[in-house]
Amino acid sequence: MLRESGAAPLVLIVDDAEDTRELYAEPFERAGFRVAQAVDGDHALWKVRSTPPDVVVMDLAMPVLDGWAATREIKSSPKTKHIVVIALSGQATESELERAREAGADLVLTKPCAPDALLQIVQRALGQA
Repeated sequence: MLRESGAAPLVLIVDDAEDTRELYAEPFERAGFRVAQAVDGDHALWKVRSTPPDVVVMDLAMPVLDGWAATREIKSSPKTKHIVVIALSGQATESELERAREAGADLVLTKPCAPDALLQIVQRALGQA
């Protein structure tokens, strides 16, 4: 499903920490993006199915359903595989980052990631830079 012509891009921020979601949401809202939030991978999948975003900023280590599994689910569905998934990991080991790439993440970043830098990365991923 594509967004309506002229609608601002929708970014879904998925993290179990509310402070982190708010920290990342603020620069996107300032830049004119629509922002949705999810508290875990299961909640993210529900949001992706109900209102597909243009980009998902996905934490990897979360309760209920982790970001690796949620990313695999998004990327395995023909209806959602086009969605850009940017994985964020506090575990900067090469094996953790590789697991995110294998799950289908389009880009893998390590935390902490400056919110304004994340905004620029998303803008480039959407061809807005």
